[in-house]
Amino acid sequence: MYRINRVKRQTNEEKVAVGIGKLLSDFYLDLEKVGYYLATATPYLIYRRSLEVLESAQFQEDKIEQNRLGYDSDRLP
Repeated sequence: MYRINRVKRQTNEEKVAVGIGKLLSDFYLDLEKVGYYLATATPYLIYRRSLEVLESAQFQEDKIEQNRLGYDSDRLP
């Protein structure tokens, strides 16, 4: 006999996103200093990957806003 596990599990990407969100939710955190240290204290590859994450987040936010406003509804099939 076997069990079917139907629990939705978080992907690694979701876990990282939630972790970043928790870290950035501290309003006493100086984000400009975080950006400075991210650019100077980490390797260039990490800096570029963090920019890629931020660009992806901006794109997804714009996409959601366009769907909310109905910009895609005038497309031809």
